[in-house]
Amino acid sequence: MSEEAGAGTDLGRGEDEFVAFLAAGEPAVGEFRCSECGYGVSISRALPICPMCGGATWEHGPWSPPAPVRAVG
Repeated sequence: MSEEAGAGTDLGRGEDEFVAFLAAGEPAVGEFRCSECGYGVSISRALPICPMCGGATWEHGPWSPPAPVRAVG
C-alpha cells in the first residue's frame, strides 16, 4: 500500500492485520466508519451511501461500551 492510499487512516493496526470492508446496501448492525472520509454511523439495517462524501464502503468503527443509564429524580 502506498503512503498516499493509507494517509490518515492508520488506527494502530499491525502489518499482519487487515480491515474487512462492507458495501453500501449490505445489512449490518453496529458502528461503522466511511472508508473514504471517516464519517461514523451507528446502524441496525442496510448500510447507506455516505451522506458526507458519497462513499460506498464502510469498515467497523471502534467499539465502545454504551453510556450508563442514570436515574432521574
